[in-house]
Amino acid sequence: MSHTIPGLVSVVLVNFRGTDDTLEAVRVLRGVDWPAERLEIVVVENGSGDDSAERLAREAEGITLVVSNENLGFTGGSNLGVARSRGEFVAFLNNDAKPDPAWIKTAVARFGKSSRIGAIASRVLDWDGKHVDYIGSAMTWYGMGFKPHTAERVPSGAQTVKDVLFGTGSAMFVRRSVFDEVGGFDERYFMFFDDVDLGWRINLAGYRVVYEPASLAFHKHHASMSSFGAHKETYLLERNALYTLYKNIGEESVGTAVQAAMSLAIRRAVTKGGLDSTEFDLRGTGSNEPRVETSSELVATAYAIDQFVENLPSFTETREKIQADRQVSEARIWKLFEMPDAPVYQEHDYLVGYENIVTTFDVSEPPVTTKVVIVTGDPIGAKLAGPAIRAWNMAELLSRTTAVTLVSLTGVEDVDAPFDVVHVPIGDDRAFSKLEAAADIIVFQGHAMAVFDSLRKSKKILVVDLYDPMHLEQLEQGRELPPAQWDRQVSDATDTLNDQIARGDFFLCASERQRLFWLGQLAGLGRINPQNYIGDPDLEGLIAVAPFGLSSTPPTHSRDVLKGVLPGISRDDKVLLWSGGLYNWFDPKTLIRAVAALSKKRGNVRLFFQGTKHPHPGVPEMEIVGQSRSLARELDVLDSSVFFNASWVDYADRGNYLLEADAGVSTHFSHIETTFSFRTRILDYLWAELPMVVTEGDHFAELVAREKLGIVVPAEDVKALAAALDKVLFDEKFIEQARKNIRRVREQYYWEAALAPLLDFVAAPHHAQDNAGLAAGITKPARPRQRPNRHKSALRRDLGLVAHYLKNGGPRLVLSKIRRRLGRG
Repeated sequence: MSHTIPGLVSVVLVNFRGTDDTLEAVRVLRGVDWPAERLEIVVVENGSGDDSAERLAREAEGITLVVSNENLGFTGGSNLGVARSRGEFVAFLNNDAKPDPAWIKTAVARFGKSSRIGAIASRVLDWDGKHVDYIGSAMTWYGMGFKPHTAERVPSGAQTVKDVLFGTGSAMFVRRSVFDEVGGFDERYFMFFDDVDLGWRINLAGYRVVYEPASLAFHKHHASMSSFGAHKETYLLERNALYTLYKNIGEESVGTAVQAAMSLAIRRAVTKGGLDSTEFDLRGTGSNEPRVETSSELVATAYAIDQFVENLPSFTETREKIQADRQVSEARIWKLFEMPDAPVYQEHDYLVGYENIVTTFDVSEPPVTTKVVIVTGDPIGAKLAGPAIRAWNMAELLSRTTAVTLVSLTGVEDVDAPFDVVHVPIGDDRAFSKLEAAADIIVFQGHAMAVFDSLRKSKKILVVDLYDPMHLEQLEQGRELPPAQWDRQVSDATDTLNDQIARGDFFLCASERQRLFWLGQLAGLGRINPQNYIGDPDLEGLIAVAPFGLSSTPPTHSRDVLKGVLPGISRDDKVLLWSGGLYNWFDPKTLIRAVAALSKKRGNVRLFFQGTKHPHPGVPEMEIVGQSRSLARELDVLDSSVFFNASWVDYADRGNYLLEADAGVSTHFSHIETTFSFRTRILDYLWAELPMVVTEGDHFAELVAREKLGIVVPAEDVKALAAALDKVLFDEKFIEQARKNIRRVREQYYWEAALAPLLDFVAAPHHAQDNAGLAAGITKPARPRQRPNRHKSALRRDLGLVAHYLKNGGPRLVLSKIRRRLGRG
């Protein structure tokens, strides 16, 4: 949003007849470990009808005070506070909660891990920090969200970062842009399950809600609804559960789920009221005019269902928009439910009814989903090189609609992902064979087929990512080796690729140039044949262009990294950025000579090489790195005009470097590797709107020249390169036009667009026609209409759950005791 301030956190507190608590919360907030200039405290006085507004204005100086003349509930009060806020992030804190000093900074740090994180769910303990208020969420198939382990002693698992369906409104954070995109809290709820609904909608929109245990708050227990009557609480809970379920559940199950949920609500009300629903049966014995006793639980539930019916037109309109805009599958959401089959209430007759409903309507089973394994040879962690970046984004996009496991053959650090990430060492075929057996589709790049026998023999659908023509790379990388070794490396890479091309079902490449090249190799191996040609004469179903991509979320600057930080680079200098690594097939020497020459004319030009030590431990430092340093030293520009990063920039941190640069640069020699290369560093320049200078001869050089994104120069031409650098750094009119063109062009390279061919293929996977004999393809099994039989006594024993209601903040239905596993008898 244009009116928000980057880096600012706006904390919204809603006050209703709790001014003493609110003033204490404000006092504690001012003492958190977060810069005062990046903190905005917004207090909504929510129609208390007393002197709260006057006291807050007098005793809480420096806050933004918003006064409502009526009680808008938690939902309306929170939305009003957000509307008056200016922060990039909005935080919600109950007025009877106190934040830990690290509450804000740890949440903001977690947001920095991924632009797809839309909300942070804080860990919330009781006032003394001994018992759980919130350490994760769960959802039942009938629409009631709850907080497992509430009121228990804090378990060891409370420190694990994980994706959740929702956070508790007593302490959570949301990106302001995401809050606005999904429409904020639904004010029709007033209270109860409002935060459940918000989290569900954030997940449906393709963002993540991440539980961050380091973001800690403490919460008092809780104002009582007893003065309003327990029946009103029941009414709101039952009504809002139906609202939440109907709005957010997937199209394939909404009808069945809602009717089953209403049936269960009635059963719950009858059993809680101690009623006998056979009382009106004409076949019964006794008086023809039975005594009718009303139950507040039954009436409240009936009213709740009636209000659901009354408001169906309004909620149908909302539902249609949510479902039309949803970005993730029902299976992805269901995984976040954690305990969908929890009856919550344990009275005997209720459990009998519960079992009848879930068996008949089949509403408690997860949706069937396609299972995809993605394999990269590179390590997965804070520092990511190109192959790992590509595999990661494949996994992130596919995880919205499928069950994804990302496999690294090198190593996995502690990463934050909405999918499974595992390390399978090269040659550990026993471990990989288990993944292969469970997969429907395997996507891989590099040498995976050469190191796993189970992959070579697999009959699963194989997608081969050929974006990196590594045999051409070896022609340059091995140039300095003895002839026999050089020949062997090129030959081995060629054999590896030929094995993949001979077996794959679908192939990806990075450009139309590459596609023509790979079609030739496919033809040479007999894959261009009548079986694949018939019905697909352009062979788009066999090999498609899926270029490297970039995030559709613009980079943000969270800390200074170069200007005014790195010795020798001042805030007023013009910085040229070499994004990515230095490899032998690039030409940094011509660039260094050009910068040295330009520095004699322009004393404030600085060149920064961002990556010198590859994050893959098996990739040694290239000779060109040492040669480049020596040349810079020889020309007397090392650490004055030319700078080398000692290692590799963290993937999540690269935006800071890009936004401090004034232009991007990539120079290389003229050879076959250049002709078919796809310089992924150029995408970073597009992402950050950096005008660029590139050497002619590859895909991106054509794009830069055609779309006027910068300047293309001949290979090894120092004079032309120096002149081009001068223009992209100092010609303001040229710079502005280049940035304008970049904003137009880069959309075609957003990951969602770049990987569309892969997403389309996985949505309707199949073997290549000439591989059709391997298997019949993927056929999703029909969902069973009946669940396996289980003894009702076992159900009651395994699901011995005691429910009570929270009176203030968060999901209001809580399991105080949940067994470790919901057994199936």
